[in-house]
Amino acid sequence: MMGGMFGGRGRNNGDQNNNNNHHQQPQLQPQEEQHAPDMLGWYSDIPIVTRMYFTGAFVCTSLCAVDVLSPFYLYFNYDLVVHEHQVWRLLTSYLFFGVFSIDFMFHMYFLVRYSRLLEEGSDFRNGRTSNYILMLVFGICNISLVATYTNVHFLGSALTFMMVYVWGRRNPDIKMSFLGFFTFNAPYLPWVMLGFSCLLGNGVTMDLIGIIVGHQYYYLEYIFPIVAEIRGFPFYRVLIPPFPLQWFLGEGKYNHNNQNAGDFGMGGAPPGMM
Repeated sequence: MMGGMFGGRGRNNGDQNNNNNHHQQPQLQPQEEQHAPDMLGWYSDIPIVTRMYFTGAFVCTSLCAVDVLSPFYLYFNYDLVVHEHQVWRLLTSYLFFGVFSIDFMFHMYFLVRYSRLLEEGSDFRNGRTSNYILMLVFGICNISLVATYTNVHFLGSALTFMMVYVWGRRNPDIKMSFLGFFTFNAPYLPWVMLGFSCLLGNGVTMDLIGIIVGHQYYYLEYIFPIVAEIRGFPFYRVLIPPFPLQWFLGEGKYNHNNQNAGDFGMGGAPPGMM
């Protein structure tokens, strides 16, 4: 965005040197119009699943901020879901990230950044949106299962941590920097974030849940197919998106028989396999 702003200024300055004062006044309007669609353009460029999740979280927080919704109707509670049939809590507990604050902006940054990196990455682009949706559903189901036995109620941060974990394992060679002090490879990012939370005295239950569920997904999606092929299992893949979902997303008929252990690219082994 900043690069676009400077570019616009450069063009306007050049035009002012080549034109008289009569033409300078109309040239202000293109510069004003240039800034107006920046935020909308950024929002439109976000891939569809990430955009829907971000929109839901922002709208949910906004409605709570103006007292249209109460967080008491959103949090996860096993008894209310099962016995009172308040099934919406299975989703709303992943949409509320607290009141508008620096902490909320921090969560939105990580949500949009790493969800977008995953959705636009080689694993989920080119007609594999259904696979990404399946990953989120897998995370929601397993995080909710763990939350049943722990004292946690708003689960969105755990799902975000799962995204960070999976992205890091799939990009083992990317260098990260923590506050400019030291660098590390991407797979260590969730552990660095976990350690930073400990230093700040924050709870790490949600972080650990996200890491555990993220590792479960990583193993079933990227490690198990290789193990199954080596051991001669009759099936390679466990996490296969249902055909109705693929049809709804316009992905066409997906041939899962071709989804074998060699689909991981370089040499057949998934990046980050340790």
